[in-house]
Amino acid sequence: MKITVIGAGNVGATCANVLAQKELANQVVLLDIAEGVAEGKSLDIWQTSSVTNFDSRIIGVTNDYLATKGSSVVVITSGVPRKPGMSRGDLISTNAKIVKDVTEKVVKYSPTAIIVVVSNPLDVMTYVAYLSAHKKPCEVFGMAGILDSARYKAFIADALDVSPRDVSALLLGGHGNSMVPLVRYTSVGGIPVTQLLDKSVLDKIVDRTRNGGGELVKLMGTSAWYAPGAAAAMMVEAIVRDQRRILPVCAYLNGQYGLSDIYMGVPVKLGKRGIIDIIEIDLNDEERGMLNDSAKEVTDLMKELDSMKLF
Repeated sequence: MKITVIGAGNVGATCANVLAQKELANQVVLLDIAEGVAEGKSLDIWQTSSVTNFDSRIIGVTNDYLATKGSSVVVITSGVPRKPGMSRGDLISTNAKIVKDVTEKVVKYSPTAIIVVVSNPLDVMTYVAYLSAHKKPCEVFGMAGILDSARYKAFIADALDVSPRDVSALLLGGHGNSMVPLVRYTSVGGIPVTQLLDKSVLDKIVDRTRNGGGELVKLMGTSAWYAPGAAAAMMVEAIVRDQRRILPVCAYLNGQYGLSDIYMGVPVKLGKRGIIDIIEIDLNDEERGMLNDSAKEVTDLMKELDSMKLF
């Protein structure tokens, strides 16, 4: 089995490293447009194999899509990262062209591959990949909800001084400030989080989660990479091992939650052929209102994409 990661920046290299260490494929291909970058990072990762004990071969290439031929899963991280002061919307004009070009080349050599998009702005770039790939929507989807929920769980674990492994949480909506962390569906060791933390504390955690990406950009001057890379690898693992996990994924909605022709974060069942089912959960009026607000924000970004007339 072969898995390809397009983009050898921080997120892509981290994802490739996790994929190799988990031995999810015989071969992991890391591709980048910058000469020598993918080759160098792949060599560096391969040289850890005897230390961290994995056998998956990782190969780096410069813009050689033939090397990706026959991939079962392709992770697209290509594009420019956010800089301080930039919104995800600011990235559309640059990254849409990149993602379209990359997706077309990916599909040429791996027509049956499942495509996982990580590029920002996530919801719009996933839609770009879908339009470019001419594949079923269940085979093209984005990574956002796992990252957002990971941040949410980490903040809750800090507040309670507990293991994040005991925190169960779910987020809906677009990947950005309008995401919808569902406090009502959050628990710690099976105990509703509302019984463990005051509303004022939870409100601060929700706000910090919504601005989690921006917080890291301010601290580091660029987007995060460890958590996004690991989150993408988690999705790949669910696919190649046919785990049928229930995970929050940026999926194409066609009537679910009253929304159509839009990519948004929702819980899905994820397996070897991609999204098996989109799960609709019960929402109260407040939650549904927040989800609709999030959908409006994504739709506004979609208008910027439409104005580019790429399709």
